[in-house]
Amino acid sequence: MKDYLENINKAFESRARLGIMSVLMVEERVDFNTLKETLQLTDGNLASHLRALEEAEYLRVEKQFVGRKPNTTYHATKAGRDAFTSHLDALEQLILSNRSGS
Repeated sequence: MKDYLENINKAFESRARLGIMSVLMVEERVDFNTLKETLQLTDGNLASHLRALEEAEYLRVEKQFVGRKPNTTYHATKAGRDAFTSHLDALEQLILSNRSGS
């Protein structure tokens, strides 16, 4: 069981970060407001979690203007996709190993 725990990534322990990465695994690009509405987070809360994932190089930020309005979009990097997939695999193995032991 210890092997599975080693692959659980602390970067994805919070509900917000788990949600952000889940959305980014399905959608190629997502803007800030869509993430905010989908995950029901405040601007500040979402921004802090996005910054942490960006610092871990799990997502990339693109800022541009659409008309005169700023538009910030996010997408998962290859490293982020790989780390998230590994995290989910570890959780699945942990669940399966506990299920077979009962």
